[in-house]
Amino acid sequence: MGRRLRENGLSLVLFLFFLIFLVGQSVTGHREYNSERREHGQPAVNYAEYLASSHFAEATFENWESEFLQMGVYVLFTVFLFQKGSSESKRIGVKEVVDAEPKSPPAEDAPWPVRKGGLALALYRHSLSLAFLLLFFVSFALHAAGGAREYSEEQVLHGGEAVSTLEYVATARFWFESFQNWQSEFLAIGAMVVLSIFLRQQGSPESKPVDAPHGETGD
Repeated sequence: MGRRLRENGLSLVLFLFFLIFLVGQSVTGHREYNSERREHGQPAVNYAEYLASSHFAEATFENWESEFLQMGVYVLFTVFLFQKGSSESKRIGVKEVVDAEPKSPPAEDAPWPVRKGGLALALYRHSLSLAFLLLFFVSFALHAAGGAREYSEEQVLHGGEAVSTLEYVATARFWFESFQNWQSEFLAIGAMVVLSIFLRQQGSPESKPVDAPHGETGD
């Protein structure tokens, strides 16, 4: 058990933090939602009802959407874009290990798509970025659906009419919600790329060695 925890500690701790913060969001969101309902003379909802509400869905998937977009695009951009001196970039003009073609014949312990070849290998070559972009599109759709429900509820409360998901996607509010998250994600990852040129974190694979020159790119 101890060995497994050590070998998977990074992912376990990150997902634990995810659950802690998701619960925190849901608890505080539940209180905020009920406060808004009381202001409009509506009865409060219980916690389970809140988790199925448009308020929780819109807030959750709006943020997931931006995270998956950032990571998918970043993985793609690092294939062909460079930043001199950054630990997040491949070295300029150097063929890296990640650029190498799969060995032929593949090793026995190579992933199944590599051993299968053909279409399976073609998809597997790009599976990381494809997975992130698929998660982005799913989150985008769920954000739109949840946001449309919440927007419609607000419209009806103020004497307006409900809107469809497509109608909601055409509103300024939907794109304001998206852009305010997208810009912050790309600011954060851009800051990581640039700050890793000049700053160090000893022991982290996201950083260059402490004594590495600023102009040294990659590891």
